[in-house]
Amino acid sequence: MSKSILVLSDALRYDVAKDNMGFLGHLVESKQSTLYKIIGELPSMSRPMYETIHTGVPSSDHGVVANSIVRLSNKPNVFQLLKNAGKVTAAAAYYWYSELYNRAPYDRIDDKETDDESLSIQHGRFYTEDEYPDIELFASAAHLVRKFSPDYLLLHPMGMDYHGETFGSDSKEYRNHAIYQDSKLAPLIMEWKERGYTVFVTGDHGINADGGHGGTTPEQRTVPFFVIQPSGKGRGETGEVISHLQIAPTILKLLNVTIPETMKHPPLSLD
Repeated sequence: MSKSILVLSDALRYDVAKDNMGFLGHLVESKQSTLYKIIGELPSMSRPMYETIHTGVPSSDHGVVANSIVRLSNKPNVFQLLKNAGKVTAAAAYYWYSELYNRAPYDRIDDKETDDESLSIQHGRFYTEDEYPDIELFASAAHLVRKFSPDYLLLHPMGMDYHGETFGSDSKEYRNHAIYQDSKLAPLIMEWKERGYTVFVTGDHGINADGGHGGTTPEQRTVPFFVIQPSGKGRGETGEVISHLQIAPTILKLLNVTIPETMKHPPLSLD
């Protein structure tokens, strides 16, 4: 039975990932994984892209067009569809995910740790501070995998976004944090592969030298999409450009769940 983990590294730029994430680069170079480039959907802001990635529809269709919009998703989404299909869902993520797919507004006490099979994100570990340590979040995600063996897990660290907004993208802090994330993810990815997971690593948006995002420049919207399969087989660096809108249908296809008509873009072929 196929299972999937999506590592959505907030504000992870394509060029920075390619240049600084050595373990992921090794998997690509040795064709143990596949690397695509995503020209991100707009606006290149966080909450709109969280919804776009998990519904497979653009922001003007799903209506979450700004970070200030706080409500549950009203479109078919990965978490809801998988839960309805009897799959187990989990997330270690920023609290905006709880607000999109579980309950809104977020309650810091009641919603921080969630284990409720009736919710779209059945097993959730959420945080509210942008500077929350990635290593602690990675441990929460790894614990969810070991304890619940979810069919789908979202791991959403904020470290790249925090360092990019604080120091700018052309800074040692931003670049070095990509190295840090890569080194901490490496042993987890190896474990997850052994457990039969297909691991995707991507970003919701990029960031510019001023520490900003939301606009249309390549720096603000170009992100990587790594595909790491348990078989250890990949195509290396493809040079192909794909869409954020293909992520949701790709996950559903992998987990053998019907893709809704709202998702117009085709899933990736992982063969």
